[in-house]
Amino acid sequence: MGGNMALTLKAAGFDVTGSDVFEQARIRLAAQGVAVVAPDELPQSDVYLLSLPTSAHVREVIEQSPGLLNLAPKGSVIVDTSTSDPVVSRELAKKVAAAGLLWLDAPVSGGPKGAANGTLGMLLGGEDTTIERVAPMLEAMSAKCTHVGGPGSGHVVKLANNYLCAAHLLTTAEAVAIAAKAGVAPEACLAGINSGSGRSAVSEVNFPEWVLSERFDSGFTTGLMRKDLRLARDAAQQLGIPLSLLQAVVDAWHADAEQPGDSDDFNHIATPILARAIQGEASV
Repeated sequence: MGGNMALTLKAAGFDVTGSDVFEQARIRLAAQGVAVVAPDELPQSDVYLLSLPTSAHVREVIEQSPGLLNLAPKGSVIVDTSTSDPVVSRELAKKVAAAGLLWLDAPVSGGPKGAANGTLGMLLGGEDTTIERVAPMLEAMSAKCTHVGGPGSGHVVKLANNYLCAAHLLTTAEAVAIAAKAGVAPEACLAGINSGSGRSAVSEVNFPEWVLSERFDSGFTTGLMRKDLRLARDAAQQLGIPLSLLQAVVDAWHADAEQPGDSDDFNHIATPILARAIQGEASV
């Protein structure tokens, strides 16, 4: 994701320097014409764009290594495109502001393809003036940016979005399984769903692109979705909101040996549900 965003920004005319803890990632990016440095060699910049697996990694980059709180020049902007814990994001935003820096959380949807094509969806949490400051960069990377509130708000809404996506993968798989058991082809079932009120991005994109095609190369892993679901559940618990359906979705994504591994494409979650329907049909 981060590499593709760097390439998109470079193609749009921005002066980009990329970094990654993995040397091979730096080599791949350099081979495509982007200047790269090791994490402990980051130059001073107007904007620092983060695309990292977890909030712990974001915290490390900001507070410890390379330590943007001390490295970044006053007035520069830290943009976190990761899907992060909003509690951590709000804590870091305060520390960033105290250091004379600006914060924007901008988690993304659209996967590596959207990052490469500049068609990401971005959920923005931060001040209007900060967004205006980096607007040209955001416009180069995205098809749509939605400002949802102050610092941390982008990550709140991103967790809500990913919860719905995870739930839709389960419910769409079960709906298609019912149809398959009743003798309706999955493709025909989806065509009907997508002409009605039950459609979603999962039924319109994920199932034809990755599930039914069995390509499973979306670029987003099961482990990352599980992490996001746990963050959503934890946020609900911290707010004192009992959400039994959210817990059921979390449980389903962590359920049994039939589930995909953390490194597998997240769309694989539909596979055991569909397989059970097909096996049941074959045994009738």
